[in-house]
Amino acid sequence: MSWMNKREEMHGQLRKLNKTIPEVTKAFAGVSASVKTDGALDVKTKELIAIAIAVADGCEPCVNFHVEVLIKSGGTREELGEALGMAVQMGGGPALMYAAKALDAFDELSEALGTAGG
Repeated sequence: MSWMNKREEMHGQLRKLNKTIPEVTKAFAGVSASVKTDGALDVKTKELIAIAIAVADGCEPCVNFHVEVLIKSGGTREELGEALGMAVQMGGGPALMYAAKALDAFDELSEALGTAGG
């Protein structure tokens, strides 16, 4: 399944979850919104951190979501590569496998979303 198809499937699943537990998902959305602003770290840097954590934890939907936001916030393939290196260093072999998935997601989604991607 392509990353774009996985993206659509993930969004559909989240819509269903939102209908089932709206209070929880609304609260989580509030937390997400509060951390996704420029502060001491810009949004792009925060997304690189999120992807590294997603890779180390092995969360493919998280990789997909945060790669999309990274692309939209101007992140490059090279910046992602460095963050993935740190994720591999912290997460070992399992992180190495998810790092490959994250890079594949970036390449496909950059092309599908019509951005240069560095």
